[in-house]
Amino acid sequence: MSNNHDFLRSGNTKSQLFADTLALMTKGAGYALGLCVILGATYAVLIGISALLPPESKEQPDPNPALSQLLTEPEQARLI
Repeated sequence: MSNNHDFLRSGNTKSQLFADTLALMTKGAGYALGLCVILGATYAVLIGISALLPPESKEQPDPNPALSQLLTEPEQARLI
């Protein structure tokens, strides 16, 4: 079986290793960029939805009073 994977046609195995490593790092950076873009878009959508809510909705009492009763007083102060 032929081992003809020298796409750069340099004949140098060190440059081939460098090119393969650079390609894999670039691919990983692209995946990370895609993830960051998706998270940023999700964050922007949530901010947009919260901007559409009326200000009175932020001043309403807690819709889950059972959770408020489980928290101690210092924990409630930290959440505000």
